[in-house]
Amino acid sequence: MTAEPGTIEIGTGADHRTLATLTRSGTTPGLFWLGGFKSDMEGSKAAALDALGAELGLAVTRFDYSGHGKSGGAFLDGSISQWLEDALTVFATTTGPQIVIGSSMGGWLALLLNKALKEKGDARVQALVLIAPAVDMTEDLMRTQFSPAELHDLHAKGRVEQPSDYADEPYILTEKLISDGAKHLLFGKGSIVTGCPVTILQGGEDTDVPAEHALKLLSHITQDPVTFTLVPDGDHRLSRDQDLAQLCEIVRRLSAA
Repeated sequence: MTAEPGTIEIGTGADHRTLATLTRSGTTPGLFWLGGFKSDMEGSKAAALDALGAELGLAVTRFDYSGHGKSGGAFLDGSISQWLEDALTVFATTTGPQIVIGSSMGGWLALLLNKALKEKGDARVQALVLIAPAVDMTEDLMRTQFSPAELHDLHAKGRVEQPSDYADEPYILTEKLISDGAKHLLFGKGSIVTGCPVTILQGGEDTDVPAEHALKLLSHITQDPVTFTLVPDGDHRLSRDQDLAQLCEIVRRLSAA
């Protein structure tokens, strides 16, 4: 049986968009995937987790954020608030306990998703797996790292353009993205309480989300069990065969707990 494509309508008026999903039916705990900035649900990590779900008979839920992949909406109109709303909407279609796996920006969104669910009394997140988690990225990894010229462009033009290691076109970071991200910052506000086990998988050669950033997150999770695994020669993507095998082994153990 293959994963089934689907769509979910979200928002009204100018905020209406269609989210593309890929879901695999199965038992719980389900696997819920949150991709990274400008990534889509058919990347190698997401595909490896779907294959693991098929092997173990677990439900798997994947989707593309607004403005990403096959989903509707314009990428430049996107924000952390919008992508969190996307995640909450798709999560609401799942049943039973879920292992939430987030990569890069998806790691930040995984924590925000869990926080929002807990505030609503939904304790279905059984575990969090965060791959190179870009927590507070709009502040720590973007705004504070901008050059004076980039800060000028951000306010004068409403956007900053940066070269990308992963595509020919540059990353475009909008003022909307940066200002909206400030509403969702997690660092500097005491402990981050997840209420479930957390696993952090981090590449030692990651130049996009440095290992020091993952350690900063580690220092904020003081009330829940955390496993931190450093892959010394791993890059940001952690998509080599051995990286995917390590990720799947982590999720396999958590699903059997």
